[in-house]
This record gives sequence, C-alpha cells and structure tokens, in this order.
Amino acid sequence: MSMLIAALMFIALLAVSTAHFLWSIGRTWPIRDERLLAQTVVGFEGIERMPPRLASFAVAVATLTAGIIALALADHDSGGLPLSLLGLPLAAVFLARGVVGYTAWWAEKTPEPNFRLNDRRVYSPLCLLLGLGFVALVVLRLL
Repeated sequence: MSMLIAALMFIALLAVSTAHFLWSIGRTWPIRDERLLAQTVVGFEGIERMPPRLASFAVAVATLTAGIIALALADHDSGGLPLSLLGLPLAAVFLARGVVGYTAWWAEKTPEPNFRLNDRRVYSPLCLLLGLGFVALVVLRLL
C-alpha cells in the first residue's frame, strides 16, 4: 500500500516539478502568454510576469526532492527513524498550503480569477492530498 501511495505522489510531484523546471528555462507551457500564465499559476493582484527563474528552479528541485522522499518513505527497510521523521515537516508544508488556499486571506492576496478557480479545484486539493499522503507514509512506516 505504501508503494502505491508513494508512486501516485511521485507522479504528481514530478509533473509539478517538470512544469516549474520548464518555467525556470523561460518556457510558458501550457499557456503561450507569460502574463496569462503568471495570472493563472501565481495569482497575485496585478501580476504581469512570472517570478524569477531561479525561484521556479528552486520549486522544481524541492518538489522533485519531495517526490523522491515519498518513494524512500515507502521502503520500510531504509533510512530509519530520521527518514520517517523527515516526512512530517513535508506533510505539514503541503497541508498548510492546502488549507491556506481556502482562506479569505489567501483569496485577497491572489484575486486573479484564473488562479482562484485553479486554486480551489487543483492546487489546494492536490496539496492536501500530498500532505495526507506524507502522513500516511509516515504512519505506515512506523507500524
């Protein structure tokens, strides 16, 4: 069961990492217009350009690393307690981002309509699922 959870998490995190990597090299996939892409994936009021490429690259590396850690957590024989405990802060980060996406504060900070729609339907639910996945992997590892 752990491997299935980890594999599904890895696929999602690899997709997120790939998108951020493409943005870090100047591509605007899946939207051809940089302004519309920024409004759709960043969402801050009045945003006209994507964040700095280095920031996108850092997110690409971080999400790929999180995916690799998810796979490592599914292997109950490696890493010991330190690896198990590494899953908890990752769970907290993803759960926090998922919950924040539904707050009025976040809606006020990110008012762009395309972002609001995607955040409620995709970004926040995905973060909540990833956070719960990390919790599940840690619990299953410690049982």
